[in-house]
Amino acid sequence: MVDHLLDHVRPVLDRSMEERIAYIQAPRWIGHQVAVQAHGRLAELLSRPPALRTRGLMLVGPYANGKTMIAERFAVEHLKAAEQQRVWVVQTREGAGLAHFYGSILEALRAPTGMGRGVGRKAEQIDRLFDSVKPRMLIFDEFHNALRGRTRDVEAVLAFLRRIGRQFDISPILIGEVAVYDFINQTAEMATRFDLHAVPRWQYGEEFLALLDSLEASMPLARASDLSDEPMARMIFQISEGLIGEIVAIVSAAAVAAARSGAERITKTGIEALRYIPVSKRRRAPVRDRLL
Repeated sequence: MVDHLLDHVRPVLDRSMEERIAYIQAPRWIGHQVAVQAHGRLAELLSRPPALRTRGLMLVGPYANGKTMIAERFAVEHLKAAEQQRVWVVQTREGAGLAHFYGSILEALRAPTGMGRGVGRKAEQIDRLFDSVKPRMLIFDEFHNALRGRTRDVEAVLAFLRRIGRQFDISPILIGEVAVYDFINQTAEMATRFDLHAVPRWQYGEEFLALLDSLEASMPLARASDLSDEPMARMIFQISEGLIGEIVAIVSAAAVAAARSGAERITKTGIEALRYIPVSKRRRAPVRDRLL
């Protein structure tokens, strides 16, 4: 009986082992409440009337908690439905200074970037592209990368965010860790320009248990694993530390092991066999000492 699986997942059981494992390991969208609400807020910003002082949004939360997936999913859905692309995702580059920041934008807009171009030339190129492409929303993923430079460089980045709203009617979306929230709220002037949508760690409760049920239903294993039952759910929560990226990684790794072994279900013993190290303990893990 495969009643524990979603209808579209059941046929995957008849595929080869390689295809089943590829299906388990493929990225998957999880439409939990925080993610759905974030999409709603992004949609409101995208459909807003023109304004001289646009508002932006911060998606802030810990690493490996689904913030990038939320943004990329929204951008893809917009691209499928829109006649003209108005949402662009910028992968904010590592490295301090405006040159790196401007380079991130030019790369996102698929524009040529010459190694010898100065900051001023890049700024002019970006302005011309904005006039031509007319983006409505720029999503800056890992925006905390732009905040690690000198004070004057960070101030210049924030000034740029203010200017694109006034001059090009663009709403900036800042995705990152809590440092993003701290920097934006250092001054009232910037704080009034950005709303916050928190993407916090998961808490152990009904919503978390429902998440485990949905993950189990999406994993093509022939037998039910009862992931939401104690003590299985408690173990997954503790190892994942409430990070959705870690939750998915643990369940996926356990599902792959269950498929390969022929057990066809995830068990507490199977999860223990993964020897999965929580994020907070990896720096002090015994395996690290063997790398020295």
